[in-house]
Amino acid sequence: MQVSAVLGQKGDHVVTVSPSDSITDVAAVLSKNKIGAVLVRAEDGDVLGVLSERDIVRGVAQSGVDSLTKSAADLMTKDVITCGAEDTVNEVMATMTDHRIRHVPVMRDGALAGVISIGDVVKNHLAEIERERQALRDYISTG
Repeated sequence: MQVSAVLGQKGDHVVTVSPSDSITDVAAVLSKNKIGAVLVRAEDGDVLGVLSERDIVRGVAQSGVDSLTKSAADLMTKDVITCGAEDTVNEVMATMTDHRIRHVPVMRDGALAGVISIGDVVKNHLAEIERERQALRDYISTG
């Protein structure tokens, strides 16, 4: 299955923050939206980084509570790994495993098309297993 199909099911809404937003504000956005990461975007829409709960915890471990007054740009992961909408879910799963990441921005024609998370990948994988199981049951019962 292609990433575009996953986005078609889950939608293309992406929660973003500004690079100048404080970590306290970003934590509130994560909590409000019940998500584990946000994209940090410039005013022109360019993706500058990904800021995850893991990045915030790392910041607290290094700087203590002072990290909460830092900006999103200070703690975000700047080396953003992306995928294309035409990539397969298996390719994205391999990318997530290789880079030890859980959120991958999806690009289409140079523009942000959505985000795929490890949860989306697992949900897709489980659905595939269920489809295969049902196909085998149908095959056995008609054979």
